[in-house]
Order: sequence, then structure tokens, then C-alpha cells
Amino acid sequence: MLAFSSQYSAVDTNPLSVYIMQPIWNKIIKIVPLWIAPNLLTFSGFVMILFNYFLISFYDWDYTASGTSPGLVPTWVWLFSAFTTFCAYALDSIDGKHARRTQSSTPLGELFDHGLDSWATSIFVLSFFSVCSRDNGKSGVSVYTMYIYLSIVLFNFMCSHWEKYNTGVLFLPWGYDISQVVLIAAYLLTGTVGVEVWQKPLLFGYYITDVLVILLIGFSLFLSFPQTLYNIHRAHLKKTLKNDSLYEGLLPLVSPLLLFILLTAWVVLSPSNILAKQPRLFLWMVGVAFSNVICKVIICQMSSTRPELFHWFLFPLALVVYAAISGLLGPMEEAVLAVFTTLVTAAHVHYGVCVGRQLSEHLNIYIFSLKKRVQD
Repeated sequence: MLAFSSQYSAVDTNPLSVYIMQPIWNKIIKIVPLWIAPNLLTFSGFVMILFNYFLISFYDWDYTASGTSPGLVPTWVWLFSAFTTFCAYALDSIDGKHARRTQSSTPLGELFDHGLDSWATSIFVLSFFSVCSRDNGKSGVSVYTMYIYLSIVLFNFMCSHWEKYNTGVLFLPWGYDISQVVLIAAYLLTGTVGVEVWQKPLLFGYYITDVLVILLIGFSLFLSFPQTLYNIHRAHLKKTLKNDSLYEGLLPLVSPLLLFILLTAWVVLSPSNILAKQPRLFLWMVGVAFSNVICKVIICQMSSTRPELFHWFLFPLALVVYAAISGLLGPMEEAVLAVFTTLVTAAHVHYGVCVGRQLSEHLNIYIFSLKKRVQD
């Protein structure tokens, strides 16, 4: 069994979080009963995100309901999305506070929180795509823009944990709180005004979705990633880096980079244009694959062990991508994507359950209860 560090170090410098949201969370945490396990709060928030995603998918599987057929998604769904997003945001923000309040902070709680966050990150984005809709010739965003948008968001998440892998400190990204507030506002705006607001130019011919994409790219390139490099460089100058060699420091980036290359190759070279035919299915698979890869990095970061150079998922993915772009799959490409996505999702859930059980047994605790296990 791996030895997990019991120390958790995080730094939050976002003014939105420090001066506005934290005081709100400090009030909400007081109404949470002391007998509730922190992991139950974490999991409840994730379930709400997941339920909201499947609800939107029911009405808008191919990301066209808000564009070519506005009104197919009922108003109450958008308002419900705002509610679930806020609840999930709140639960994710107070679970750590509740753990310290009940003196139940454990490595299992940290892994459970960050592991679910790695999956929820993509689900938030995939739900939001239904608001702006796919390109219909007049408004909306192309499926390729969706793929790039999702990749950038996942890249930002990865950078935060790559940074902690090297520095031992999790510098909470400013983008998280900002993105949650923007998401809630977007759902409320859509629910009260209608999806038509996303189909009208906002300024100089640019739509709201164009502005959001520009802000996301600018935020990532000029604030988030440079800040990550700066924090690692500062740790190097202070001689507090956890990894001395450049190879060890960059090792966690190899599998995510290869994952992005393989997925991009499938998107660009697919004979049947798989992303355009099955955007929701493909982007879901991207999010699940990324989550599994980053979970391995999080475990290595917490246990101070070396991550594997090539994640196991890369090998079956490479075979599927080769079969797809070479034409071997032919008309079966969509069916293979569906089967592959199902298997990847099942493997990811199985992995999470196994790791959770092993850690709970090792720490002599229950995942969703504050009671201690009875030793045999």
C-alpha cells in the first residue's frame, strides 16, 4: 500500500473567492450537521452535476436545441441547471471546511475531492455547450471549437496538479470560482431571457460565446499557465522543489500530452468526421480519459511516487485511433466509439471504487461515514 502524506497545503489568492465567496461558505457550513461525512458532501455535489448533465442531454443530445430548434429545452431546465451548479459549487467549497470542522481530514478525502473534480471539470463544460449550441451557420460554436475549449479547460486543471506535484502546494486557480459564477449567470440568463440571447451579436459583431472563448484562451495563456511556471520557478530558487531533475518534473505531462495528440489525430483525420457526428459522445470520452490520467498524477503527487511514463489507456486508444483513421472501421466507427466510451467509463468508475475501498480499509475509515471501522 502506498504511503500517503497527511499534510494538505493549498493557497487561494483569488479576490472573488477570498472576499465574496468564502464568507458565504462560512455561513453555509454552520447549517451542515456534524454527523455528515465530508465525502458525502463531495459526492452529493458530483451527483448533482451528473444528473444535470444527463437531463440536458435528454433534451439536447446533439447540441442543436438552443440553435436550430430553440425552445426544445424547457425554461425550467436552465433554471434547474443554475440551481444544481450553485449547489455543487457550494458543496465542493465547504467539504474541506467541514472535514476540518469535524476533525476528519484524511488523504482519502483529498483524493476523493480532487478525483471527482477532475471528472466534474469536463461535465461542467459539456453541459454549458448546450447553452451556446453548435454552429448552425448563423450563431453557435463549431464542434471543433468545443473540443479546443474543453482541452484548454482540462489543460488548466492539469497544470494545477502538475504544479503541486513539483512544489507540494496546490495554488487554487482563479478560473475555478470565476467559471462557476459565469456558469450560474449563463444558466439564469438563458432561463429568464431565452436562448436567443446567445444568437445575437454582443459587440462589434462578436457573440457572447466568442467573447467567452477569447477570455478563456487569454486567461490560460497570459495568467494561469505563466503563474504555474512562476510558482515552480520560485520553488526552484528556494530549493523547495520536490523533484530535482527536469525529467522527473516533466514526467506527469507525458501521458496527458500523448492523450491530446491521439485524440486530436482522431478528430482531424477521421474519415467519417466522428466529432461532428457524435460530439456529445466523443467529448464525454475525452473528459473521462483525461480524468483517469490526471487521477494517477494526483495519487503520485499525494504519495510522492513517480508516475508511469505511458498511461495504460494510451495503448487501446492508439489502436482504436489507428483503426479509425486508416479506414479499417469503415461505417462501424460510430459504433466502436460508443463501445469504447462505455468501456472507458466503466474502467474509470471501477478504478475509483477500487482505490476508494483500498484507502478506506488502509486508513480504517468509511468513505461516507464518520464512524471508524471495526477491526477484525
